[in-house]
Amino acid sequence: MQKHNHQGHVATSDHFPTDTAGLVEAVGSQVVDLSDGDEVELRIAPVTKRIGDATVRMLAYNGSIPGPTLRVREGSELVVNVVNEADLDATVHWHGLRLDNRYDGTHETQAPIPVGGTFTYRIEFPDPGVYWYHPHIREDYGQEMGLYGNILVVPTDPDYWPPAHRELVLTLDDVLIEDGKIAPFGREETTYAAMGRFGNVMLVGGETDPSLGAPRGEIVRFYLTSTANTRVFNVALPGARVKLVGGDSGRYEREQFVDSVILAPSERVVIDVLFEQPGQLTLEHRTPERTYSLATIDVSEEMATPSLAAEFGSLRHNAEWVGERERLAPYFDAPPDKTLAFVAEMDIAAPEGPVVYACPMHPEVVSDEPGRCPKCGMKLLATATPASFVCPMHPDVVSDQAGHCPKCGMKLLPASLVAQTSETGTHAHHGHGRGHGDKAAQGEHVQHGHGHEHAHHGHEPHGEAGGIEWEDDMVDVNRMTTPANMHWNLIDRDTGAVNHAIDWRFRVGDQVKLRLVNEMDSDHPMHHPFHIHGAGRFVVLARDGQHEENLVWKDTVLVRTGETVDILLDVTNPGQWMAHCHIAEHHESGMMFSFNVAPADAD
Repeated sequence: MQKHNHQGHVATSDHFPTDTAGLVEAVGSQVVDLSDGDEVELRIAPVTKRIGDATVRMLAYNGSIPGPTLRVREGSELVVNVVNEADLDATVHWHGLRLDNRYDGTHETQAPIPVGGTFTYRIEFPDPGVYWYHPHIREDYGQEMGLYGNILVVPTDPDYWPPAHRELVLTLDDVLIEDGKIAPFGREETTYAAMGRFGNVMLVGGETDPSLGAPRGEIVRFYLTSTANTRVFNVALPGARVKLVGGDSGRYEREQFVDSVILAPSERVVIDVLFEQPGQLTLEHRTPERTYSLATIDVSEEMATPSLAAEFGSLRHNAEWVGERERLAPYFDAPPDKTLAFVAEMDIAAPEGPVVYACPMHPEVVSDEPGRCPKCGMKLLATATPASFVCPMHPDVVSDQAGHCPKCGMKLLPASLVAQTSETGTHAHHGHGRGHGDKAAQGEHVQHGHGHEHAHHGHEPHGEAGGIEWEDDMVDVNRMTTPANMHWNLIDRDTGAVNHAIDWRFRVGDQVKLRLVNEMDSDHPMHHPFHIHGAGRFVVLARDGQHEENLVWKDTVLVRTGETVDILLDVTNPGQWMAHCHIAEHHESGMMFSFNVAPADAD
C-alpha cells in the first residue's frame, strides 16, 4: 500500500520515504548571532544531501545539516517559531538548557506539532556553554536524518574561557548508508533496539572528511557535540596540544591537558587546541581496534597573532568551583537518595527443532544449555543445531559433530556462526571510515570485549574496550531487535518500579544524590548515556566509589558496562521532566521515565 505525503512524494505505509525527487539540496550551516528578545524561525523540511558517492534524502532545520548554530548571550531569552514540513509529528527539545518546563519540547509538555503545523518556544539561557536541539518524537529517525543543531551561550564574564584566537562549533555523527540511501526506518517501530543504530559513514559538521585550516601558533576552541544515535567517540588530534576546558554545561573545575576526549551520545566537550607546528594533522576517532579519520587540518607556516602560547600553558583552577566543591563535600560519601538500575531483557524466539545457545557478540561461545557469555555477560541466544562444525583457524577441518580441531586443538564451531563471523567483518557497519589498521576492511572479525576501565578523557589503554561498545558486533541480531523483543529498563531499586512506573517527586532547591548502576546481570550489558532534562543540572561525584577529581556541570553521563556512578542533581526548575538513556533506540524502546518537581514554596 502506498500513500502520498504532503510534499507529493510517494511513501510506503510501513517505511518513511527515501526518494529525493523534487527536493532542494541542503545548504551550509550558519552561525546566527542573536540578541535578547530576538525572534527566529526553525523550519523542519526534507532536503537532499551528498554523502560520499550517494545523494540521499535527509531532514534539516532551515535547510542545513546541522541546523543553524544559535549564538546567544548568557541570561538572554529567544522566541523560536518552529514550522513542521517533515514526515511526522515533531517537537524540538532544547538539550541541556534549564528552561520553562512547558517549552522543554517533549510529548509530555506540549502537543506534538503536526505536519504543516507550528509551535512557538520561549527559550532561556541561564548557563554559559554549548547546548543543542533535536527531536523528541521518533528521535532515532529524526536525529539519524539530520535534525540537530547547536546553541552557543556566550558567557557574560569575558574571562570565563581562557584566551583563544577562534571558536569552532562541530557536531560528530555517523549515518548508516545502504544501497545509496539512508537505511530504511519503519513508521510503526524502532529497529536496532539492542545496540542502537551504528552508522558506516562519519560526519563532522554534517560533512565527510572535511578539510580545515589554521595558521601556526593558533589556538582554536572546539565545541564538540555528539549527535550520534549510539556511537561513542574517542577524539584525538595527534601533532597538536589539547587542553580540556569545558563539558556539558560550562567550564571544568580545573583545566587539564589530555590526549583525547570521550563523547557519548548527546555529551559536549570544550577543548582548546594549540597548533604549534606546520603540516597536515588528522582529527581522529580512536577505538581499541581501529582509528577513523574524521577531518584533516592544514597548519600553515604563517604565524597567528598575537601569540597566546603562554596563556595556553597555564592551567586555571576556576574560582566558582572552589566554593562548589566545599558545598558538595558532604555528599561524596553520603548514601544515595535514589538508586536506578540499567537492565536489558531480550525475548527473541527460539527456532524450531534442536538448538544450541550462542553469544551474538562472541560467536565462538556455544553451549548446549541456556546461560550467559563468560566474556561479556550477554544472554546466549538459541540458534538451530548446526549441520556441520568447522575450525575457525583451519576452515578445511569440517565435522558433523562437535569436537576439537586435530591441527590446533581449538573447539569446532557451528559452520553457520563461522560464516556469519566472516561476513560481519565486511558488513557495511565497518566501512567508509578511512581507517588505519582496519581489520574489518580486510575481512577479519573485529571483536570488542567489555573490560571495564576508569579511563576518562581518553586515558584508556588501547586494546581494552573500557566498558564501551565501540562497534556493532552483532549486526544481524541487532537489526532484527525492536521494542517488542528487546526491553531496556530503568529500575528504581527502592520500589521496583520500571520505566514509566517510576514516580519520583522533588522540590526546587533539593539536592538529590542518585546512584546509577549498570548491572552485569542483564541480557545485554552495555554502556548507557543517561540524560536528565532541564529540571536542573548535576555533577558526577564518584565512579565505582572513586571520587571524581575534576568537576563539571552535566546533563548527560556515560555509565559504562558494569559501572556504578553517583551523581548529585541540583534541582532548580519546577515541572514534569524526563530522564532517559540517550541511545536513541533505547529511548524509543521505553528506557525512560518522568519525575515531578514542585515549586520551593509548594505544600
